[in-house]
Amino acid sequence: KYSPQHFYDTTKLSEQDILFDTLHLGKLGLARRAYDYAMLGYGVLKAKGKLASDKILSIADMSLPSGKKRLFVIDVKNYRLLFVTYVAHGKNSGLDKTFYFSNDKESNKTSVGFYTTSGTYTGTHGYSLRLIGQEIGFNNNALERDIVVHSASYVDESVVKSQGYLGRSRGCPALSAAVSTQVIAKIKTKSC
Repeated sequence: KYSPQHFYDTTKLSEQDILFDTLHLGKLGLARRAYDYAMLGYGVLKAKGKLASDKILSIADMSLPSGKKRLFVIDVKNYRLLFVTYVAHGKNSGLDKTFYFSNDKESNKTSVGFYTTSGTYTGTHGYSLRLIGQEIGFNNNALERDIVVHSASYVDESVVKSQGYLGRSRGCPALSAAVSTQVIAKIKTKSC
């Protein structure tokens, strides 16, 4: 069986380039800058041994408006795009686009940076996934802030159609109830 690498002149393209092109991530809306930055952080976390599941990479491209599908879950080992879906940002980060970020408690803002996924639990928003912020000063307060992946009724295509953008969270990357359980199941084991 051939991998996508067999169809490219790999002397000119990196594995990272091949993955981006093979999965048509640019055409799906993922900014190349966000992708390159995500791959850099993924590589650092992998090298530090912080990832138990090093084949899964999730990228929330907050440079895109919330009315666009901006969460990309990628199987980097098998060159598979697992999910492209909506994800909310914090209500104090901006209306449709994220302009303001914070690591502070009670800020109701999205935090930037790299995270590893942690344990699951069932809470106010149902099945949820804890996130551990890996960057001091940017997202290391994620556990204290209860920044988790969870489902929310305001993350739905019908909301986008009615008002042009998603509802907003208190800082969490909230997902549609239609996909949250499947996404959490796929990314839950110490992935990036």
